[in-house]
Amino acid sequence: MRLRYLVAAALIAFVAAPLSGQSVKAGIDAWQRADYAGAIAIWRPLAETGDADAQFNLGQAYRLGKGVPLNLGAAQTWFERAATSGHLDAQTTLGLLLFQNGNQSGGIKWLSKAAEQGEPRALLVYGTALYNGDGVTQDRILGYAYVSRAAAQGLVPAQQTLSELDQLVSAADRKKALALARAIPGGSSVPARKPAKPPRVAQPKPAPVKPAVSKPVRVAAAKPAPVASGAWRIQLGAFSQRALAQALYQRLSGKPALAGRGPIYIPVGSMTRLQVGPFASRAAAQAACATLGTPCFPVSTK
Repeated sequence: MRLRYLVAAALIAFVAAPLSGQSVKAGIDAWQRADYAGAIAIWRPLAETGDADAQFNLGQAYRLGKGVPLNLGAAQTWFERAATSGHLDAQTTLGLLLFQNGNQSGGIKWLSKAAEQGEPRALLVYGTALYNGDGVTQDRILGYAYVSRAAAQGLVPAQQTLSELDQLVSAADRKKALALARAIPGGSSVPARKPAKPPRVAQPKPAPVKPAVSKPVRVAAAKPAPVASGAWRIQLGAFSQRALAQALYQRLSGKPALAGRGPIYIPVGSMTRLQVGPFASRAAAQAACATLGTPCFPVSTK
């Protein structure tokens, strides 16, 4: 059985890098005052001279489009520079960004490096990839070990994924996996697991496990949402499987920003791009991205 999983926005949210000097801290102080241009002015010369913290922060600025135009290509370049220097947050963020956008081999390269250092988000996604055999030789026991290590650090999506894995992995294999997990860096010791609950319905081919993300509370709308119009959409990623794009849309479809708007699945070679729209303007599309809690960017249909 395969786990279907999404790289949730909670896994790649902005995290301030460790401070290597007063100048980097000054940039962070400016950023927290919403002086984004001032933060960029401080970080850029430091980044250009090789400061990994400044490179990571500059990459985040380009990814978010604050203080500089939104530019995912530039964001990736700065993340790569910081990641090559061994910056843990940069390795994790770059790996998640690449993985979500369909570059599994590139994402796995950086996520595996971060996971080896015990970074919980990397442990979760790399562990799930190991369990599925996505972009890496399949090893379900080691995959379970990595996910359990992320769960032991308190990462909620990892705890949810582990709960679902408990129904798929035998007690003997879980025991082997937990023994491996204790050798993985990071977090406290792996807690004892409760006995797994059996699946409610036995099937010859069980359905794929849903992504380990919190289920939104569904609230019935008093009135149907008006049908939206405009020449703009938001792009939420490119996926190696259409089902992954559909699953992401299903997870986000209840968000108010998407009311009255539908998914557009665009095949590009072996990939499927997920776009949602329409929106009346680029500003409206960008505002929607800001509320969804997952990386996306506006695209014009003209």
